[in-house]
Amino acid sequence: LAAVTNRVADVKNGQRLQVLGEDRRFYHVKTDSGAVGWIDDLVVIDQPTYDQFEKQAADHAHDPVVATGILRDESNLHLTPGRKSMHFHVLPENMRVQLLVRASVPKAPPPQAVPVALPTPSRKKSAKAKKVGKDVNAPPYVPPGPPMEDWWLVRGPQGQTGWVLSRMMDIDIPQEIDGLAGTQRYVAAYKLGTMEDPESKFVGGQVPEYIAVTNAWNNGLPYDFDQVHVFTWDLKRHRYELAFRERGVEGYLPVTIGSGVFNGRTEPTFSFKRAANNEAVEIDPATGAAKADATLTETYRLEGALVYKVGPVEPKAKPTSQNRDPSLRSGQAVGHPHSRERRRVRRRRG
Repeated sequence: LAAVTNRVADVKNGQRLQVLGEDRRFYHVKTDSGAVGWIDDLVVIDQPTYDQFEKQAADHAHDPVVATGILRDESNLHLTPGRKSMHFHVLPENMRVQLLVRASVPKAPPPQAVPVALPTPSRKKSAKAKKVGKDVNAPPYVPPGPPMEDWWLVRGPQGQTGWVLSRMMDIDIPQEIDGLAGTQRYVAAYKLGTMEDPESKFVGGQVPEYIAVTNAWNNGLPYDFDQVHVFTWDLKRHRYELAFRERGVEGYLPVTIGSGVFNGRTEPTFSFKRAANNEAVEIDPATGAAKADATLTETYRLEGALVYKVGPVEPKAKPTSQNRDPSLRSGQAVGHPHSRERRRVRRRRG
């Protein structure tokens, strides 16, 4: 326990140690190879805590993967969401992890933070004040309360399971569509189908087409995403274009990718769940994960560069996108924002 000591052995994350004694904040331990030495109690956990991590991994071993993330730096896996919760597994930077569940907890203020009294707003309205329209990309609902931070329950390549702060990793997004979401933040992206274009740079001329879900740059939202984007390939311009966008979704992961037969042809489909009632959201008191009491499942299919809704449209649905009319019947196109206008121009010229 001196200031300068000799190292007698190296131990790795997850290695079992036998405790021989204890002094202040150090344990006197023995390894399986017989090496005996002292170790800081901050870098070890007891058997009951280890059993909790093992139980957590077993409970979520078969959970569906909703997205994939890439760690920005070496990260600890916590037992529960929160910076001060117990952590055990340590994953290196640039490691890909599977995202299972998202949760939000109050963000702890820094110790040096000092509350500042905000000025009282004046009741007099300025003559030069202008009305500012609502941002169409703003989240449809943000719950009041203290600042929040998001955490993800992740699973490592060897089954390590724990909670990681969301800002410690990036969502794995295909490079082809990176940056096409505008001011929105990518939540997940899925391959929807392929388009054949021999003049493209893709191997074999097979161009992947994607569906991506995004949200505003806000933590603590009671849903996973609020916009849905479908990116298809333009054969004339040889580039990706936005074929479909839906705003104000309040959706929950995962997005299910499938296929179906429509008009004798097999076409790709995608489905997602959205909240049926904005206020009926249940928050898990143990983890902070949000779950809507009632959800609606919506299914769409992709035919060429057009997106069609499968199934009946809700009779009281409100317009949620400039590309979708709630009066459309089942199977009517809700897709490409430019295709109809081009057809009108041709008819006027003809």
